[in-house]
Amino acid sequence: MSDTSPAPGAGPWVDTWLSPARYGVYLGEAGGDRDRALELYQWNTTVSCAVLHDLGHLEVALRNAYGAALDATWSGTEHWLDDPASPLRAPLWRTKKGGPRGPRRVDVNEKPRKAIDSARARYGRQAPPGKIIADLSLGLWRYLSSSAHEKTLWVPHLHFAFPPGTDRGAVDRAIGNLHGLRNRAAHWEPLLAAPLKRRLDELAWVAEQLSPQLAAYIDHHSEVDALLASRP
Repeated sequence: MSDTSPAPGAGPWVDTWLSPARYGVYLGEAGGDRDRALELYQWNTTVSCAVLHDLGHLEVALRNAYGAALDATWSGTEHWLDDPASPLRAPLWRTKKGGPRGPRRVDVNEKPRKAIDSARARYGRQAPPGKIIADLSLGLWRYLSSSAHEKTLWVPHLHFAFPPGTDRGAVDRAIGNLHGLRNRAAHWEPLLAAPLKRRLDELAWVAEQLSPQLAAYIDHHSEVDALLASRP
């Protein structure tokens, strides 16, 4: 139920609610004006919701497009979610540089494998593939276009989700940037300095590659541009 009475002023309770460090970001942007800083925080929250709305449409499209591409091209004895030889499950070793202990060998399919197994544990071995696919986060789908997966996933399977000649690197960079934006928005981090216009262009480009109609639909229903224009 909405309250038509005036909102409380930005007293000390705001510092307790948001923490001085978080509120300080908005105070700095508002030149120390506490009420305007709180308005900026509310605006940031509304923008975050609008960003998540648009990204949610793209996430559903991406996972379904990847799932359909794998369904059409995978010829293993089991479904690609479960087959030990699947390009999402078979160990894929790469050397990671840096870190306190120097270069190390990592299996880049460890996380996808664990994510699929966790979903299977929740829903059971008899759950249909669509149930498992819907449970997997953008964090999984985002990394399937990485250079590590070029030969095992992109070339034989995932490139079919896009128009012929689509550059894997361009897809990976765009989805990586959008994944980063999604994480910031989902954790209610400040988007005040985020390059939202560029991110929206990347979202539109990926959506256009998957489906021009989807891109038009997202653009039609998006509120991000209007919110950017109304920033306090």
